[in-house]
Amino acid sequence: MTTTPTAAAEVTPRAAASHYRVAVLALALGGFAIGTTEFVTMGLLPQIADGVGVSIPTAGHFISAYALGVVVGAPVIAIFGAKLPRRALLVGLMAAYAVFNVLSALAGSYGVLFVARFLDGLPHGAYFGVASLVAAGLAAPEHRGRAVASVMLGLSVANVVGVPAATWLGQQVGWRSAYLSTAGLALLTVVLVLAFVPSMPGNPAATGRKEMLFFRNGQALLTLLAGAVGFGGLFAVYSYIAPIVTEVGGLPDAAVPVFTAAFGVGMVAGTWLAGRLADWDVFATLIWSGVLSGLVMLLVWATAPYGWLLVPGIFLVTAIGSVLVVNLQLRLMSVSGEAQTLGAAMNHASLNIANALGAWLGGLVIAAGYGYRAPALVGAALSVAGIAVLFWSAAVDRRSTSS
Repeated sequence: MTTTPTAAAEVTPRAAASHYRVAVLALALGGFAIGTTEFVTMGLLPQIADGVGVSIPTAGHFISAYALGVVVGAPVIAIFGAKLPRRALLVGLMAAYAVFNVLSALAGSYGVLFVARFLDGLPHGAYFGVASLVAAGLAAPEHRGRAVASVMLGLSVANVVGVPAATWLGQQVGWRSAYLSTAGLALLTVVLVLAFVPSMPGNPAATGRKEMLFFRNGQALLTLLAGAVGFGGLFAVYSYIAPIVTEVGGLPDAAVPVFTAAFGVGMVAGTWLAGRLADWDVFATLIWSGVLSGLVMLLVWATAPYGWLLVPGIFLVTAIGSVLVVNLQLRLMSVSGEAQTLGAAMNHASLNIANALGAWLGGLVIAAGYGYRAPALVGAALSVAGIAVLFWSAAVDRRSTSS
């Protein structure tokens, strides 16, 4: 069941080809800013909890708030922004991202920070969706999968460089400095996108009605469900990486950036590999990613009490998860029909439902007294559920093909 991306017929392939690499780099920087902002909260969760006077499981709500912002913002912005010029939309999204990061840094209470994190999530999915369409439009048809993976690589590199650096900065100077630094990255993205990304029209034929047809597309909805469930395991573990490392593994706070770096290296490796595997078979890659994810969650559970032995497990969790992310994006772009903008954006809405679900379920088992290892078992169960949804999708596809 091989699928190939059919991204954005309205975007002319190879537009401004001479600036292709630097344009994709500018788009990837936006992913770097978003990735740093999204994941630094996990690394600084104890400090943020102390800063606004709540428990660590309650501070996990900030992760869920951001994720819910992505879920709300992705479809709304995609539907109303499908006709807008691509570059202008990207600039507006990143400018808003900078503003809401500043608001997060200034928040003095649980309520204000919760709202700020929700608002900061709104541009996330739409940015990645539009940036993926632009990158695919700039690339030759046979390289569109790699172009999309290149944009996503910015998010991956953020977890190697941006998140550990911001986590260290937050530990040394205060957690608010982490959000201020990511606001600066967002503003730098605005400058580079204006300078290097060519102007591209939106889809003049797009209408709210056409975009909403996406939600009547069975294969698209099943793909979203597979991502929302199957990817939740990663966040069940990573949302509580700081207390897992310190409380279960017995390591000092200074060790947490090493684990966030392992998370990021895994993301880079997985994103690079995902672009190559997509040339083989997108759907088969999704199935194998789910199987391996479940097995690695069990490895994380087993090695968590042994400190540094947990590092390979964290690397593998994110490497496999990144393969899943890119191939879900490509599958959605393939099955979305005329609703290209919404389909591309909804992948990150799905993944942030996974973020909210994983953080919530992980917090539940911790609060119930099962300890900080228990989220890994939750993650294994979610991986199995994601595989089941993918097999459901395959069965539906076979029935529709044979009828």
